[in-house]
Amino acid sequence: MSTSMVVLATRPPEWTREQFTLWWRGEHADHALKLPGLQAYRHGEVMFDYDHPDAPAWDGHAVLTFPSRDALDAALKSPQWAAAVAHVGKMKGNRICLVTEEVDLFLQKADRSAGEAAT
Repeated sequence: MSTSMVVLATRPPEWTREQFTLWWRGEHADHALKLPGLQAYRHGEVMFDYDHPDAPAWDGHAVLTFPSRDALDAALKSPQWAAAVAHVGKMKGNRICLVTEEVDLFLQKADRSAGEAAT
């Protein structure tokens, strides 16, 4: 089972959403992609917030996936992580950072359906 770090973030108050997205997908991604053990790195720009339709509470999210919690923990102790954190600096945005164990429910359901069809 893979382990992911999920980050929700807001841009610094003086940045536009476009600036923040370009920075995140560009120069910041260049740092994050160097993390040892990283298997996948996805970023999403918030297009609409159902809970806050007039002013989204978040500007984007990232999901960094590792083969295990041990691999994530090792990445968080690496010089590459230190460089990525230094790159963020004191941006003045907000974030929530969570560690999750992921299960692909779509594939799990497809596997169950295929097994039921075979019997």
